[in-house]
Amino acid sequence: MAKEFARGFYKSTAWIKCKQAYIKSVHGLCERCEKPGYIVHHKKHITPNNINDSSITLNWDNLEYLCLDCHNEEHKFNREKKSATRNGFKFNKKGELVKDE
Repeated sequence: MAKEFARGFYKSTAWIKCKQAYIKSVHGLCERCEKPGYIVHHKKHITPNNINDSSITLNWDNLEYLCLDCHNEEHKFNREKKSATRNGFKFNKKGELVKDE
């Protein structure tokens, strides 16, 4: 689901045309596993600061067509990379911060 600040962009004619052309260029297949694609993913994520920068939002070098599984995996990886804890620590089942052994 698009973030509030990006909803207008994702409804724009420029994005719809860019997205459709990009999907056609990769033959509608996920660029990672070659299953049918699902979503055009921005490699460098769109933020309130770059939403009006077409070199980010409409640049094919920043796009990747992914199936739902690969897209979910990408975001799972990014969530794990941006862990809420410091390296070497984790939360246990009680919600306490402990050393990761």
